[in-house]
Amino acid sequence: MTHGPRRIVCLTEEPTETLYALGEQDRIVGISGFTVRPAIARKEKPKVSAFTSAKIGEILKLRPDFVIGFSDIQAEIAGELIRHGVEVWISNHRSVDGIIDYVRRLGALVGVADRANVYADELQRGLDDIAAQAAKLPQRPKVYFEEWDEPLISGIQWVAELVRIAGGDDIFPERAAESLAKQRILEDPSEVVRRAPDIILGSWCGKKFRPEKVAARPGWDAIPAVRDGELHEIKSPIILQPGPASLSDGVAEIARVIRRWAERPST
Repeated sequence: MTHGPRRIVCLTEEPTETLYALGEQDRIVGISGFTVRPAIARKEKPKVSAFTSAKIGEILKLRPDFVIGFSDIQAEIAGELIRHGVEVWISNHRSVDGIIDYVRRLGALVGVADRANVYADELQRGLDDIAAQAAKLPQRPKVYFEEWDEPLISGIQWVAELVRIAGGDDIFPERAAESLAKQRILEDPSEVVRRAPDIILGSWCGKKFRPEKVAARPGWDAIPAVRDGELHEIKSPIILQPGPASLSDGVAEIARVIRRWAERPST
């Protein structure tokens, strides 16, 4: 007997990726236009939302019995759907533990809690393995993660935590603790210079990271990462969504950059 909602609209990518991983993709009737994981979802499912907007009429035509979104940024979309009688779940997790718990809760909501717990445990083991390897590195780099460039926005909590798991130390831990992007805006770019990161990771949501533009900022030539050419892009689909991608491919890519830095020959 099938339990839980049967016609789900996913307003962001992470519920789509999670439901596919759990083998419950047949429940999904609509997805976000920003979805890239898994690739097959873009071919199979109608795209009915962006991040801050949605095609409410198209969503209602799909007759969803459950809509899943993320964060206060989607509050207006959620409110409009609720006023049309649709059941909506807006998750607001911002940490690695929150992502793991999100997988468990989503699985429980669709009636496959046991399968979701197994999957969540696999994700946790993967993180534990990366942390164990990182603990063996000869040195830890200071890392600046840039989520946007105009204005400069530093990394969100789960990103800072993944940097730490991968063997580095985020240079703006006090900013990462803030849930809203506006609270992570760096009013003074020279603060990055003062904190002297060894590695700069860029993930400009929706556009390509341009390391040469970063290196050309006034005064940034004094930053060790710029001096040593340690500016790297982490593709936004694998790090800026609070779902399985960040806990697998995203953290693995960060770990690869940090490991290469830590093991480079000393000059």
